[in-house]
Amino acid sequence: MEVAVLDINGKDTGRKADLSKDVFAIEPNNHAVYLDVKQYLANQRQGTHKSKERAEISGSTRKIKKQKGTGTARAGSIKSGVFKGGGRMFGPRPRNYSFKLNKNLKRLARKSALSIKAGEQSITILEDFNFDTVKTKNFTAVLKALNLENKKTLFVLGASNNNVYLSSRNLKGSDVITASELSTYKILNANQVVLLEGALAGIETNLSK
Repeated sequence: MEVAVLDINGKDTGRKADLSKDVFAIEPNNHAVYLDVKQYLANQRQGTHKSKERAEISGSTRKIKKQKGTGTARAGSIKSGVFKGGGRMFGPRPRNYSFKLNKNLKRLARKSALSIKAGEQSITILEDFNFDTVKTKNFTAVLKALNLENKKTLFVLGASNNNVYLSSRNLKGSDVITASELSTYKILNANQVVLLEGALAGIETNLSK
């Protein structure tokens, strides 16, 4: 599967990138994608929610009325959840929402996501580039040259590049990561995935294991 390699001005360099069929052209496994995205979103949850239960409410502990003869339900504490100001019954408690998935499933999910994007022609191959200084307008110029200024984009670098990352940080619609940080959620969340040439070998090596 060959894709043209573009430069940062959006022009064809004349070179072709050969994308592995085992990574970019498999039959997508939708359930694997679902599980991996679910895990990613679960890991973003802090799980610090908490409401006070009856044992944590300040209030009198006396029995508020006699047990029998009132014609209504028995009641022993003003802190019960059935009364205004009482504790919440079965309220949320701090918990960890994360769960584990095996590596083969996560690998399959990422390959499926890349294959979906490749099938939609939503993958761009860009030659490696760098900025001399940290300037948002430099990154904006690259987006404009690629006609991606109004799209959510994911740039995947071969190795960390501080100048490129910091230049993109103010742009809400653009995300810059390295090949080792690639996730199913980020691939699917972007309208266009821009892979730098230096990232291809790392992606195919990691996902072909």
